[in-house]
Amino acid sequence: MVHLVYCDDKSRELSEILDGSKTMIIRSAAGRKIPHSRVSKDEALYFMEKETKKITVKAIVTDVKNYVKLSDEEIIKTIEDNNSKLQLTDKQKKRWHKKCLCLVGFGNVE
Repeated sequence: MVHLVYCDDKSRELSEILDGSKTMIIRSAAGRKIPHSRVSKDEALYFMEKETKKITVKAIVTDVKNYVKLSDEEIIKTIEDNNSKLQLTDKQKKRWHKKCLCLVGFGNVE
């Protein structure tokens, strides 16, 4: 399966992906289900900035971690433990602070 990932142009996510400092994306949900569709190792991610109609970066999933029913402390710890790969701003950390998290590591960026 292939997955389309919309990136925030204000936080320069695509630049961080291309320079190798960002190697993981996060998705979250407040409900009981793992957010979005299921992502598996070796699947393709296609990245594009919001407001554009062009896919500009492709990567391959290397790792997927799904978390459900996290407490506030567990959410903060999970995000902080992975932030060297996620490269989230404080504003983004607040946005993704939800009980169900999906962390998707990727590589082979082109």
